[in-house]
Amino acid sequence: MTQATSPTNQPVQPPNRLVHGLDWHLDRVPQTWQPALETPQSQAALDKLRTLLDERLAAGATIFPGEPFRALHLTPPDTVNVVILGQDPYHGPGQAHGLAFSVPDNVPCPPSLRNILKERNNNFPERPPRRQHDLSDWAKKGVLLLNTALTVEQGKAASHSGLGWEAVTDALIQHVLTFSAPKVFMLWGRHAQQKEPLIQTHATGPVLTLKSNHPSPLSANRPPVPFIGCGHFRQAAVWLKEHGSA
Repeated sequence: MTQATSPTNQPVQPPNRLVHGLDWHLDRVPQTWQPALETPQSQAALDKLRTLLDERLAAGATIFPGEPFRALHLTPPDTVNVVILGQDPYHGPGQAHGLAFSVPDNVPCPPSLRNILKERNNNFPERPPRRQHDLSDWAKKGVLLLNTALTVEQGKAASHSGLGWEAVTDALIQHVLTFSAPKVFMLWGRHAQQKEPLIQTHATGPVLTLKSNHPSPLSANRPPVPFIGCGHFRQAAVWLKEHGSA
C-alpha cells in the first residue's frame, strides 16, 4: 500500500486527537505498568477522568493526544534510566503524540524543544547534532518522557491539569522508583521540581536529580539556574556511567 502524502510530498501523519474513551487506552497499557494504575489513588482519579473525557468528547471537544499512554508503551518501567517531566501536552493540532516535549518530525520544532536540542548538542559536541523533533528513540532507550497531565484540549493550555492526572502520574513515578537501577530525574522548572520530595521519599536505588529553569524561551536564560548551559545531558551520561548504567 502506498503511504498517503501531502501536496508537499511529506508523509501525512495520522490525526493526533483523542478518539477512544479512557478505558480503551487503559486496557492496552502494558502489564508492567498496570500496578501503578491499580492503586486506590490512581483508580479514584481515573474514575473522574473517565467521566470528564467522555463528557468532553460527547460535547465535541478536541482533545490531544490520540495516545495518552504512549510513553508507557515505548519505555518499560524496568528499563528507565532517565525521567524528563513535562507539564501537559502541546495543545495545537498535529503536535502532541504522547511523549513530553516531543513532536513528529514533520511538525515545526516548538521553542522549548528547540532549546532542549540545543543544550543536548552543546553537551556533546563530539556527536552529530540532533535535528529530529521526534524523541521516540530516546523513549526506546530508557528515557521516560512523562507529562504530569496526559491530555489537553485544543487551544487551552493546562486545561486538564489539576483534574486528576497528577495522582496517576505520581503513581507512575513511584512505580519506576520501585526498580533499584540508577535513575536521573531532569526537573526543569518549578512544576517539575515539585516532584522532588516524591522522588526522594520513594527511591529504592541511586537517584540523581538535576534542576534548572524550564527550557521555555521565557525562562531558559534566566537565573537562578538557566536551562541553557546547565549541562544536564553530559552530567547524566557521566553519572550513569559511574553507576554502571551507561
